[in-house]
Amino acid sequence: MAPEQFDYIIVGGGSAGSALAARLSADPTTRVLVLEAGRPDYLWDPFIHMPAALTFPIGSRFYDWQYSSEPEPYLNGRRIYHARGKVLGGSSSINGMIFQRGNPLDYERWAADAGMSSWDYAHCLPYFKRMENCLAAPGTPSEAFRGSDGPLVLERGPATNPLFGAWFEAVQQAGYQLTDDVNGYRQEGFAAFDRNISHGRRLSAARAYLHPAMSRPNLRVVTRAHTTRILFSGTRATGVEFVLTGPAGTIAGTGAGGSAPRQAHGGEVIVCGGAFGSPQLLQLSGVGNASELGRLGIPVVTDLPGVGENLQDHLEVYVQYGSKLPVSVAPALKWRNRPGVALRWALARSGPGATNHFEAGGFARSNDKVRYPNLMFHFLPIAVRYDGSSPAGGHGYQVHIGPMYSDSRGTVKLVSDDPFAKPALQFNYLSTPTDRSEWTEAVAIARKILNQPAFDDFNAGELSPGPEVSSEREVLDWVARDAETALHPSCTCAMGTGPLSVTDPESLAVHGVSGLRVVDASVMPYVTNGNIYAPTMMIAEKAADLIMGNTPLPPEPIPYYRHDSGSDAV
Repeated sequence: MAPEQFDYIIVGGGSAGSALAARLSADPTTRVLVLEAGRPDYLWDPFIHMPAALTFPIGSRFYDWQYSSEPEPYLNGRRIYHARGKVLGGSSSINGMIFQRGNPLDYERWAADAGMSSWDYAHCLPYFKRMENCLAAPGTPSEAFRGSDGPLVLERGPATNPLFGAWFEAVQQAGYQLTDDVNGYRQEGFAAFDRNISHGRRLSAARAYLHPAMSRPNLRVVTRAHTTRILFSGTRATGVEFVLTGPAGTIAGTGAGGSAPRQAHGGEVIVCGGAFGSPQLLQLSGVGNASELGRLGIPVVTDLPGVGENLQDHLEVYVQYGSKLPVSVAPALKWRNRPGVALRWALARSGPGATNHFEAGGFARSNDKVRYPNLMFHFLPIAVRYDGSSPAGGHGYQVHIGPMYSDSRGTVKLVSDDPFAKPALQFNYLSTPTDRSEWTEAVAIARKILNQPAFDDFNAGELSPGPEVSSEREVLDWVARDAETALHPSCTCAMGTGPLSVTDPESLAVHGVSGLRVVDASVMPYVTNGNIYAPTMMIAEKAADLIMGNTPLPPEPIPYYRHDSGSDAV
């Protein structure tokens, strides 16, 4: 592809990149190029589009970048596996399809930082509403909080399995409340969850935003295009260098160096590589901590020490129980039944293949000192690991649980100047006293709920961690041995005005240079208290207006529930 001039070059056709491409290319006078390092999300691929097949792409080199952390010192030196989508749509094409906005007070926390006032909940809510079509909202108390004509169609989990009924009854017996919508007026409580599923198919960001726009003559999408560096003239970004890669994810060409580097030039470069890819590309391009870049022989464009700092994530464990009654979805996982499940999904988009099975859960505070929920629960009517491995055997059920506001902080740093070498990921999970105390509270609450009378007909005993794990020390030892990431890495190119901020809150432009922005989960200053796909998409929607110079949507200061006041908050 010969060098061409574009108005916007978007590096990364994942969640944020898909939304930006659709919004920016809506102006027919604007030329937009999307460079996605992964492969296309073929319409015929059931491992992407069948909701229940979500365990298959994770760990596969065809769908997943297969990151691993550095040895985590507080997790017995384990390397924690991190799946990231290696396909158009990014991680929205392989994730669990759970749609959680986070708590309104998450955004008040953002707005409390200097220069961040336009990121409070009132300013973010209109963009959440613009992007979604929540099918369950009309006629409910949360209707004013939800959108009805956006590209992201949200189906509410049916949660009809008897185990879900026991779950909702048990949380009330344990002293917690139900809520009608965790993305509405009151997050705190337990409810059926919204999912990115439409008519029995996964609705990724690529399918919701990008594919409907790909017929536009002013939008070009190139897959298997690995961006190796951002081009600068002085401190102004002028384009990118990239190489085309082979179908299996190997570098194309016969030489060890792969295909010849190509260039694309643009008025602006917008990096949407996620919490790992965005800081990596900035550092490869000379934007980062000058002393660290110098040691790798990378010419410094601007000294920006916050690049790759402030890494945040959610860690989780599975509290699993066996079921005395054959009511879980375990039979659908048996190899002899999988062809029938697949056929029913292919012909009718129904049955066990048409759901992610994460149909309900909730949010709670682990103690009375916490202002708003710091624990998230996902209830699953089967006992199995997130990637499909290590099934408990037979019928069972489980709760995914973990603290949402860990104060542990990590880093994403280059190990060399090779753009194909994965960066070093250090999360420092479980490294602070607050983190450890919230873990013991989290596991105790999960057990409290799962041992309520509502589960008496089902409860065949705890499978994991098992009754032998009882003291706080034993619980923490189990977490260190068994916890996995919830796959919510974020905050490595944080918005703000402080010394470790990377992006400008009013434009998402990278500090110290021009013509360069970052738009993805890496710009969050603090991780929200749930799954991060919805906040990432909100950021992309808001960024589109900032980039195009549109008048921002007016804020909506409507009341929402806040526990510490015992009433509404605005």
